[in-house]
Amino acid sequence: MFELKYHTPFTWTQAVLADFDAFLQDHAAAEKKAAGMAMAMLSHYPDRKTLVRAMADLAIEEMIHFKQVVKLLQGRDVNLAKDEKDPYIKAVRALFRNGSDAFFMDRLLVAGVIEARGHERFSLVAQALPEGKEKDFYVTIAKSEEKHKNLFIELAYEYFDKVEVDERLEQILVAEAEICSQLPFRAALH
Repeated sequence: MFELKYHTPFTWTQAVLADFDAFLQDHAAAEKKAAGMAMAMLSHYPDRKTLVRAMADLAIEEMIHFKQVVKLLQGRDVNLAKDEKDPYIKAVRALFRNGSDAFFMDRLLVAGVIEARGHERFSLVAQALPEGKEKDFYVTIAKSEEKHKNLFIELAYEYFDKVEVDERLEQILVAEAEICSQLPFRAALH
């Protein structure tokens, strides 16, 4: 449906594999926050029936992913970490425009771009991991993120003019690429 403008180099996985426990802790936090975001979206837009159904399903799916990551952590005898501010998420959320319709569109498009970045990076993790349950898990998670990426853009098309959505999506993709190119590699999704 769309392509990211910045492509994470495979060398990013070196930071991930160097502290995979920290990466799993960050991944768990990201899944939990994604479920919360879906619940917030349906709470803020209760009159958008298609969005409410989609976000209810998404929240459940993200919590299932959270539970799966917790299981991986516990299998490694690693606790959840305290939630920390994600510099990437903070930067991309700063792209939101004011005004109810503009803000709503931006929330959908930014969410789609975040999911696309998750798809890309989980795919890289899957490639880097040795054969086994963790690799299989990340192959599955990457596919799920790709579906989520498309879901948010389809919702934007449902509620807004396609040309306007495409123009704004392009602006967000350019800005997100700049954000990614400036962030250091670390054992975290973003």
